[in-house]
Amino acid sequence: MEPPALSEHAFLDLAVPAIAGLLGTAIGSFLNVVAHRVPAGGSVVRPPSACPACGHPIRARHNVPVLGWVMVRGRCFDCGAPISARYPLVEAGTGLAFALVVVRLGADPDGLRLLPAYLTFAAVAIALALIDLDVHRLPDAIVLPSYPVLAVLLALGGDGPALLRAATGAVVLGLFFLVVWYVAPGGMGFGDVKLSGLVGAMTAYLTWGTFLVGAFLGFVLGAVAGVLLMAAGRAGRRTALPFGPFLVLGAWSAILGAGDLGDLYLASLGF
Repeated sequence: MEPPALSEHAFLDLAVPAIAGLLGTAIGSFLNVVAHRVPAGGSVVRPPSACPACGHPIRARHNVPVLGWVMVRGRCFDCGAPISARYPLVEAGTGLAFALVVVRLGADPDGLRLLPAYLTFAAVAIALALIDLDVHRLPDAIVLPSYPVLAVLLALGGDGPALLRAATGAVVLGLFFLVVWYVAPGGMGFGDVKLSGLVGAMTAYLTWGTFLVGAFLGFVLGAVAGVLLMAAGRAGRRTALPFGPFLVLGAWSAILGAGDLGDLYLASLGF
């Protein structure tokens, strides 16, 4: 008995996220370069990628996302120096993120129009999280240009009320973080304040429930991580933890599904 044929619709449901995932791995390879060079003020275009130990340029066949690292078994082909597993993990993680965005938003025409904005936001979020983990800083060179770029991409969605909601979300969350930064100095950096406007806009554009969850889940995740690190003896009460990764993780948890809980909560209150 032959297996049932895969319908055209089912094929597209599988193929489109897979293509987005492959694109994401390539973008992830670029994000590795961004995370390494932007904090140091270097160009993300030149020079070509090279081994940090011997300086030999990475061969094109070894620069294939994920597979290139596997081919050389995690070591430089020329000098044998180990290459961090972070590189393929970022590439694979970005690919997974792109695929999930397509699955979440690509089910209807309105969502398809939003893909450029949210795929761009995914790339920005990953780059900023990596940099914040490395140097505890969120560079203006990435955060500030993201505002006009994402605004234009969201406008392509053609939803006026959603754009107004996004602008309101950006202002509200940005002001809230500004107050927290002012009242509790040292609790977060001013880069987190600037990033919060992006988070507010991108979550509020979808729904207020998504905004509500995305706005505060970062605080919860950061607090849980802090407690776990202290319990493991790897941090103390005065240890400064980068907040950016938790902020974007909370936002993306809301965008990819957790925001539905916020919508249910608001509906129960009659909103």
